[in-house]
Amino acid sequence: MKAFLDRIPYSILIPVAVLLGLAPFFPQPHVVEKIRMLANGELRRPIDIIDLIMHLSPVLLLLYKWLDEKFNGRDERT
Repeated sequence: MKAFLDRIPYSILIPVAVLLGLAPFFPQPHVVEKIRMLANGELRRPIDIIDLIMHLSPVLLLLYKWLDEKFNGRDERT
């Protein structure tokens, strides 16, 4: 998994994380809607849980890649 993630450049991962994290843009992003549902205890349907995971997965991958490089001293430029 690390080798695969190391091959994905930030120039691809960041736009994908932003686009999927904010899609659909109107009336409100799914992530915002699903987090509100989670906070209110309304996130019960499996389709909603899967939707939240799908929309957050690029953001989580980006966070994992950044933390891995920060704490393990890797640099994608080398």
